Amino acid sequence: METRVAVMSIIVEKNETVMQLNEILHEYGEFIIGRMGIPYHKRHMNIISVALDAEQDVISTLAGRIGNLEGISVKTAYSK
Repeated sequence: METRVAVMSIIVEKNETVMQLNEILHEYGEFIIGRMGIPYHKRHMNIISVALDAEQDVISTLAGRIGNLEGISVKTAYSK
């Protein structure tokens, strides 16, 4: 199948879920091009950007799993 490049934006508002998030991202490590995390102490949150190269259903599944974690929001932008 054809792969697509995508950028996933993740906002973590509950630090208790960070370990679960990292475990999920580790499972999908073969598809991750790069990852950048920015702690925003003033607002007590973390902002994470993940670049991916994978089939669309893999990216969608990953976004769904992350989005189901409490206190985490996720949005994905795809290449054409």
